[in-house]
Amino acid sequence: NKKSSRGPQKITSQAAFGPRAACLRLLLYMIEFYSKFSDYISNMLLEGKGACGGGKVFSAYFQRLTRERRTVQGGGGGSSPRAAVERLSPADLFIAVKSTARFHRSRLELLLETWMSRSMQQTFVFTDAEDPRLRHRLGDHLINTNCSEAHTRQALSCKMSQEYETFLRSGRKWFCHVDDDNYVNVEALLELLSHYQSSQDVYIGRPSIGRPIQATGGSGKQVEFWFATGGAGFCLSRGLALRMEPWTSGGAFTDTSEMIRLPDDCTVGFIVEGLLGVGLIHSPRFHSHLETLGLLSDLGSQVTLSYGSLENGRNTVNIREPFSTRHDPTRFRSVHCLLYPDTPWCPAPP
Repeated sequence: NKKSSRGPQKITSQAAFGPRAACLRLLLYMIEFYSKFSDYISNMLLEGKGACGGGKVFSAYFQRLTRERRTVQGGGGGSSPRAAVERLSPADLFIAVKSTARFHRSRLELLLETWMSRSMQQTFVFTDAEDPRLRHRLGDHLINTNCSEAHTRQALSCKMSQEYETFLRSGRKWFCHVDDDNYVNVEALLELLSHYQSSQDVYIGRPSIGRPIQATGGSGKQVEFWFATGGAGFCLSRGLALRMEPWTSGGAFTDTSEMIRLPDDCTVGFIVEGLLGVGLIHSPRFHSHLETLGLLSDLGSQVTLSYGSLENGRNTVNIREPFSTRHDPTRFRSVHCLLYPDTPWCPAPP
């Protein structure tokens, strides 16, 4: 009897507190909703967007919540966001490296010595001048775009257009764009992409600013969107790349870039998020020279790295061995030996 009397007491207790707990959860949710919504309205007014615009505000608000949810699901430091869903091999990758004639020796030679040496079949270099030495080493994986050597919106979009077109013809599953000052950890890249379906809409990379930007579309309406900075690298699934064709194929990409008067990486974000409504998956594993690279840890799990300069000196990852900064100012050789110690030119461990 004593044992049986405890059961009803437990049920009675749940029945009594259940509605209260439900009401409390509802109240907390409403407070959170009100707080976020109020902040959003305030930001709109501060940014000069004027009146709320009725349903448009709610639509924009829920779009932002959706992006935040994708960020949480798609980010995650060095760990993967979810279980692998697609088995990938290096042959599934199309890695486009954007370069220019003046960096063939100072930048591309370093990439060929390090990460590209193990990924020649996956990597295509898009540049703006013929180079017999590079042609001998890369063969038809060197693409002379005949675009201008200038670092202008038109020249950058000209190269990106040819990167995209060449990828579509390749039949590969993933398009990944990087610059010639990026180190690509191809194994980490494959691991990351294996958690997404290449047939689905996937746009993954890292923004260089902490908020979306705006552009005026063909209809004259302002479009808000995130974009992944090309300086850190980004990837597009084949499924998404095919959906982008109306704004990218046959020279349409450069036309789109001119219409919104923004460079190549911004134009990709405009097409993907602004026109197709596919949210950028923000990944903290892509890195550009715009970050303080010396703060990075767990280098082996990062997808891309870079180098540059800061006011007080070099901006590189913090790795002490095996080469000095004099012999390895970018730290790419040291990173490569960390990842691939069997490389012939890497010194043997003590």
